[in-house]
Amino acid sequence: MPGEGRSGESSRELEYSCLFVSEVDKKSAFPPTRIRKPHPHPQTVTATRKLHPQTAPAPANGHLPPAPTSPSTHEPPQTSKPPNPKPQRLSIRNISNSQYLPNGLDCGTMIRTESILDLATVASGQSHADALQGSIDLAQTAEKAGYQRIWYAEHHNMNSIASSSPAVLIAAVAAKTESITLGSGGVMLPNHAPLTVAEQFGTLANLYPDRIELGLGRAPGTDQATMRALRRDPRSSDSFPQDVQELRGYLSDESLIKGINAIPGRGTHVPLYILGSSLFGAQLAAALGLPYAFASHFAPDALRDAIAVYREQFQPSEQLDKPYAFAAMNVIASESEEDAQQQYFATRRNMVRRFLSRGGHHLTDDEAEILMDTPQGRQVQNMFRHTAVGTVAQVREQIAQFGEYSTADELIVAHQSLKVPDRLRSVELTAEATGLTA
Repeated sequence: MPGEGRSGESSRELEYSCLFVSEVDKKSAFPPTRIRKPHPHPQTVTATRKLHPQTAPAPANGHLPPAPTSPSTHEPPQTSKPPNPKPQRLSIRNISNSQYLPNGLDCGTMIRTESILDLATVASGQSHADALQGSIDLAQTAEKAGYQRIWYAEHHNMNSIASSSPAVLIAAVAAKTESITLGSGGVMLPNHAPLTVAEQFGTLANLYPDRIELGLGRAPGTDQATMRALRRDPRSSDSFPQDVQELRGYLSDESLIKGINAIPGRGTHVPLYILGSSLFGAQLAAALGLPYAFASHFAPDALRDAIAVYREQFQPSEQLDKPYAFAAMNVIASESEEDAQQQYFATRRNMVRRFLSRGGHHLTDDEAEILMDTPQGRQVQNMFRHTAVGTVAQVREQIAQFGEYSTADELIVAHQSLKVPDRLRSVELTAEATGLTA
C-alpha cells in the first residue's frame, strides 16, 4: 500500500517514501519488497472508526476517504481522469497576492514559486551540526531573496537527513530569521499523539505569531526497526483522518475532546496542510477543506490526477474556501549550464547510491554510475523527473513549463545541490529566475 511503512518494506523504500510526503504509490523496482497496493475504491466512504468517543465527526458532507488497511492484495484503483483545470490564483493565509512575471513571461505562465522544502541534507564528510547550520544559512538566504516559506520534513535514523525534529529545527531557524513563514513538510502524525503536536506547534505559534504552519504526513519517516523504536503502532496510520481532525480541534478555539486542551496551542489556528503523493491524501485534503501539497519532486506519477481529484472533491472549510494545491519540484541553478549539469549528475548518482546500497556496502562513485543504467537505477532517477537544471534563464523556462503542466496553484522547490554553498547560490538564482528578486 502507499508508503505506510509496514512489515516487508525495506529501509531504503521507506526513506524513498518519506521525503516530504505522507504516502507513495510505489511501483518499485527495488528488491526485495512486498508492494502494498492502494485501496481499490477511490471514492469516499463514510468514516466510522474513531480512537476517542469524542473525536471529531466527519466533515460537512459526512464523508472521509477510506484509510488504506494492511496487508492488502487489492489491485490499484481504476479511476477516471477528470480534466485538469487551470491553476487558480487565490490568496490564503501567508500567501501574498503578488504575481511574479519575469521578462518574457506573460500573466498566467509563471506560477507562484516562493516556497522551499529543506531536507537538512548531511553531505559526505559533513557533521550534523554543519547540516543544521546549513539550514539556518539557507533560511536567511531565502528570506533575503524574497521567499515566503520554508518547510522541514520529519525523518529518523537516516544518515543523510538531519531533520528528525521539525519543531525544534523550526524554533532554531525562526530565532535567526525575521519574517519568513516556517513549517513542517511534514510532521508524520502517526508517530505522535495529536495533543503533543498541537502543544509543540502551539508553542511555536505563540513565540513567532503568524509565522508557523503545520504540514501533516502519514508515513513513518523511517524503516521498520526504527518505527518500533519510536513506539509507533504499525496500524496507527489507519486513524490518520481522525487524528488530523483531533489535532485541528486542539489548535482551534474549542477542542473536540471535552476537557482536553493544548496549552499552549488552543486558539492559535495554526494553518494545516495535507501532504501526499497518492489519491488518498488528495481526497483527505479535499474532504477536510485543507491545502494539499503533492510530492512530485520524487514521486511524480500521480501528480495531475491527484490535483484533479482534490479540486473536484474539495469541501470549503473555515481555513480555506477554495482548493489550493502545491506541487514540488527540484532545482539546481548555477551561473553556468555546465556546472549545473555536473551538480545534477552528482546528485542523481548520490540518490542511486543512497537507495541501492545493500548489506552495509556503501557504493563507490564508479559502482553507482554503473547502476544508473540498470532498471533499478532508472527507477531511482525517475523520481528526479521534475527538476529544473541550468542557468537563470533555463531554470525560469523549466519552472514555467512545469507550473503549467502541474495544474497546481504554487510550486515548492527543493534545492538539491550536494554542497551548502551551491544550494545557497541556487536559492538566490532561482529567486531571480522567478522574479522574487531583480
